[in-house]
Amino acid sequence: MATVLIQKRIGKRGTSYRVQYRNPVTGKKIHYKTLSRQRDAQQAANELRSLLDSGKIPEKKVSKFNPMTFSQVAEALRNDWNSRLKREELSQKTVAEYRIWLGVLERTFGNRLLCQIGLKEILAYRDEQIERNSIVSANRYLSIFKMLFAHGMEIHGITQNPVKDIALLSEKAHERKRFLLPEELDRLIEATQKARGRFYLPAAIYLGAEHGASKQEVLSLRWSDINFDYQGKGLIRFFRTKNKRERTEFLMPRAREALLSWRNHLEWIRHRKRVSAVESDHVFCHISGTPLKRFDRSWQKTLDLAGIKDFHFHDLRHTFCSNLLLSGASLKDVKEMIGHQDISMTDRYSHLSMNHNLSKQVRLAEHYSNGETA
Repeated sequence: MATVLIQKRIGKRGTSYRVQYRNPVTGKKIHYKTLSRQRDAQQAANELRSLLDSGKIPEKKVSKFNPMTFSQVAEALRNDWNSRLKREELSQKTVAEYRIWLGVLERTFGNRLLCQIGLKEILAYRDEQIERNSIVSANRYLSIFKMLFAHGMEIHGITQNPVKDIALLSEKAHERKRFLLPEELDRLIEATQKARGRFYLPAAIYLGAEHGASKQEVLSLRWSDINFDYQGKGLIRFFRTKNKRERTEFLMPRAREALLSWRNHLEWIRHRKRVSAVESDHVFCHISGTPLKRFDRSWQKTLDLAGIKDFHFHDLRHTFCSNLLLSGASLKDVKEMIGHQDISMTDRYSHLSMNHNLSKQVRLAEHYSNGETA
């Protein structure tokens, strides 16, 4: 008699019964059907046993392939997330973050057939994100790719999953700590005056280095987020879509001066070219008011002119944190000012919190010098 097995499984979606049989030649277990009721599973097992005893082997069911675009699979994946949210398998926060990352990818790949997006193109996109943003962002996008392709396989929108075996990169091993000291920052600002973005780039750089603003915070900043006159210093509000955190700070003097200079230039050039009725409130925009989406060329040109190698715009956040610590702030101060959710995110800068050791080093130096004169 043929060997037929029924395996009971209890999962988050309830109990299921998996019907399997052993290949009479190889002895290997082969899946036949999965059913939700034990009675149905037992009936299927009996039918399968009769088929095997007659010397026949069940034909493997071939799924029908229905090519789907990135957007079509993305919509199906969102519906799956919503279902898992209702079953409390995912949190509201997690689903919201997934949607944001998926939305960014959809703007790039939306109309493409998913089966036409290969591993080489996905890895190139990941590497671009490492260069433009960070290893963390690159891993987030790769995670969404993996979920999307896995779901595409489930609904038969693709026949192969190119990212199935691609591991996420080690964020600890690739953690960047590159930062600029004050004199290097001055050199970078000076170099902007020879680049194409000489009018707006100083303001963007100061926002990164003196306020820890990310590129997204810089490009999404609006004039209504800034009060230049508050207590003679000014206030600025940042909102980061990555973690939904908002922070408000006093404007640093050089950032305030650079922002005012950029605003005055915008007003002057619009008057000169007779561009009127500009409704955009974006700080970093074209003369028409259309917001800037990127400034990679001006940024890279400025780095080349300043002679600064291996430096990303995101490293200005590291510059902000590092120089805060070097100027005497604590790790807790840095955590609050940069907007980190957990102190562990700020620990990478702990090697710079050395001011509390300065007095001990001074006493040690005096001790050595006293020994020399004794």
